[in-house]
Amino acid sequence: MSEQMNAAFAESLKQGYTFQGPLLLLGAAKLNGQIYTDTPVGIPMRTLNRHGLIAGATGTGKTKTLQVLAEGLSEQGIPVMLMDIKGDLSGLAARGSDSPRVEERNASLGIDFNPRSFPVELLTLSQQKGVRLRATVSEFGPVMLSKMLGLNETQQGFVAMLFKFCDDRQLPLLDLRDLKRVLQYITDTGKSEIEAEYGKISTTSLGTVLRKVIELEQQGADLFFGEMSFDIDDLIRTSASGEGIISILRVVDLQDRPKLFSTFMLCLLAELYNSLPERGDADKPVFVMIIDEAHLLFQEATDSLVEQIETVIKLIRSKGVGIFFCTQNPADLPAPVLGQLGLRVQHALRAITAIDRKNIKLAAQNFPITTFFKTDEAITQLGTGEALVTALNEKGVPTPLVPVMMQAPRSRMDVLTPDEISELVETSPLVDKYAREIDRESAYELLSGKMEAAQQQQQAEEQAKTAAKAARAEKAQPQEKSMWEEMMGSTMARQVGRDLGRAAGNVLVRGILGAFGVKSTTTRRKTGWF
Repeated sequence: MSEQMNAAFAESLKQGYTFQGPLLLLGAAKLNGQIYTDTPVGIPMRTLNRHGLIAGATGTGKTKTLQVLAEGLSEQGIPVMLMDIKGDLSGLAARGSDSPRVEERNASLGIDFNPRSFPVELLTLSQQKGVRLRATVSEFGPVMLSKMLGLNETQQGFVAMLFKFCDDRQLPLLDLRDLKRVLQYITDTGKSEIEAEYGKISTTSLGTVLRKVIELEQQGADLFFGEMSFDIDDLIRTSASGEGIISILRVVDLQDRPKLFSTFMLCLLAELYNSLPERGDADKPVFVMIIDEAHLLFQEATDSLVEQIETVIKLIRSKGVGIFFCTQNPADLPAPVLGQLGLRVQHALRAITAIDRKNIKLAAQNFPITTFFKTDEAITQLGTGEALVTALNEKGVPTPLVPVMMQAPRSRMDVLTPDEISELVETSPLVDKYAREIDRESAYELLSGKMEAAQQQQQAEEQAKTAAKAARAEKAQPQEKSMWEEMMGSTMARQVGRDLGRAAGNVLVRGILGAFGVKSTTTRRKTGWF
């Protein structure tokens, strides 16, 4: 690189990265082996609510860049939330080591290296150690629930009616068990009641919604929905010394459950947007969220869910919230989302296949044009811990694209041990607050009682009908006769009766005639004939 080109690059660097307000330091520019320490490369704090992207292949230093960002934000008193998908960010809570290589790197950048720990809170969506995060189904609402389930307009209307029914009947929807019980009640006992007030119910829509809810439950959402709900203010906290608390959400066990992850993220973003007041362009953001392995957020998200996420990202910066996505390739994110990201930190990409080379060219087109190097070539030549950087200056104008050697994190570049995690969790002021599960009376219990009462009434009615039917049948049948009555009623018995009657009559007649001295005919015949 010629001296004239070198001077031009240094001047471009000075003009592009000299700011008036507070700065989040990233490192120093490095071009053709030369490091430019006179003008450190950083990001103005007032533009960090314009969101950002950290991209690069595996092993290029993305995770360390996330640590540097979290450390710088915490020092400025800005609370941070990190989505730790791989489980390698907990080291922020421990002091970094005095490694000669790390000291040498920072010394070459003209940056003092002072290893230290940072205030960290561990969060979880499952049974791992940490502060449990939950939300109720009612708080989630019918609109976001429908979008998350991927329902069509007819099915969305059915879900809205379901929520209205629960509101009118004061049936709290707290967890998925409540939601399933309402669907079962509508299917059976309460169908006529619902249709009388809210109109005809589509059996197809009801079955589809129930299947979608069961699918979400199988991904572990039953651990997320419930009480007690997480208070968003517990994320936006500072330590006693005024540093921002770094909340690390450990979601290692959610890699195979992307729908639950995207559901939680949408709920959290919506809650932040609805809870925080408008701030406009402040000197620094009030809260920053960093999403590692961001492709999981969009991997199985429906079109309507992606649209909802895009909308929230566009609007939430006015609330003083910055969102940073970390992924391997910029193409992992939808184009409308990429268009909202003011900061770009691009680590190396590897051109192994024809598709890789095509993706690199596309990635290069997302950066400002520079005359000092070819962007697509520079992306493949970056070393570990190096990145192409462009941000927004204090006026919202993109800064020049420069290759940067990133400073090393001051916290531990490794995970905490199980004992260290246990100690950190035990000293947390929030763990006990959210550890206990609350199971108050809700739609499940209330409707179960109604369904049981209806079932008992139905059984009683069926038993009464059965008894009445039996009584009618018994009355309709002829009464049983005794053996003697049956014998007397037979033809033979009647003939024998008649013969006996005649014989008895003859005996009686003879008795009467004998009393008057008259002999019977039979006697006369016997006497006269012989």
